[in-house]
Amino acid sequence: MTHNAPAPKAQSLGTLFFTFFKIGLFTFGGGYAMIALLEEEFIQRRRWLDKDEFLDMTAIAESTPGPVAINSATYLGYKLAGVPGAAASTVAVCLPSFLIIYAISLFFEQFTQLTVIANAFKGIQVCVIYLIFSAGVRMLQALDRSLFSSGVLLSVFLAMTSLSLAGISVSSILLILLSGAAGVAAWLLGRRKEGK
Repeated sequence: MTHNAPAPKAQSLGTLFFTFFKIGLFTFGGGYAMIALLEEEFIQRRRWLDKDEFLDMTAIAESTPGPVAINSATYLGYKLAGVPGAAASTVAVCLPSFLIIYAISLFFEQFTQLTVIANAFKGIQVCVIYLIFSAGVRMLQALDRSLFSSGVLLSVFLAMTSLSLAGISVSSILLILLSGAAGVAAWLLGRRKEGK
């Protein structure tokens, strides 16, 4: 495994809180759209993770219950500052959404009738699609180029495309579990070969 950044040092709770509050405040479109911002903040700007660690964190955040942003905040907060860091990061990433939704709920009907707001949301939807796509491309570029990884990626892509074209809905949880099982099987096979 190659590392492109130094191991992260313990961070102050204030730094963690401010960083995740900013991420929660300026990210639209949920977890997938947030991945691009998380990558820029964690790898390029603050150098808290390298690319391999970021991919691992994303895989863990996606395969455990809960939104990817909250899982990522909890994971990285714990890694950098223990339990207090996990708590501060998790609260910070949730706080902007809570405050904004609470404010909107106070005058929801008037809010939804504003054409300016409706048009702004249409523009945001286009931006969210781009953010999800660009995050996917960057993660694909950082992926290990081994035969196994390429095989799993191609298999999942073909399966999802075929099922979508056939109009069959398959749980993403099932795909995650199958991919995880394939990874464990490949690891066991590798250990078996090393034993020989």
